Amino acid sequence: MDLPPALIQFLGSLFAILALAALARWLKLGPEPRLESDEAAREAADEAISGFVPLRIGRDRDGRGALLSDSTGRVLLLRPHGTMFAGRLLTARASAHIELDVLVIDTAERRFGTARLTLDDPSAWMQAIAAIKHA
Repeated sequence: MDLPPALIQFLGSLFAILALAALARWLKLGPEPRLESDEAAREAADEAISGFVPLRIGRDRDGRGALLSDSTGRVLLLRPHGTMFAGRLLTARASAHIELDVLVIDTAERRFGTARLTLDDPSAWMQAIAAIKHA
C-alpha cells in the first residue's frame, strides 16, 4: 500500500506534536503554579528572598499570588512566573488600590509590573503597602 508523501508528513507531524504534548505533561510543564497553603507561600517566599520569615500572609483566594510581611514591616509580593513564583520586596515607590474586592499592586518596576490579588482583607494590605513609604 502506497501512502502519499503529504499524508506521511502529516502523520509524522501529528505524532511528533502528540509526543511533545505528552512529554510536557509528564514533566509538569505549563500549568500556572498555585499557592495552596500558607506553608506553600512561606516556602515560595524563602525561595524568592532567602531568610524572609513572614509574620502575616495574605494569599489570593485562587492561589495566584500572595503578600507577606515580616517583623520589620517589609512586604513581599509573590506572583506566578512560568511554573514558579517570583517575588519582589515592595519599595516606597510601590502603590496599591482596591478595585471592587481586588487589590491591585503596582510595584513601580516595569519588568515586574502590576499584580491583582483577591484577598480576604485588601484594605489592611493596602495600608501595609502605604506604610512602606513612611518607613
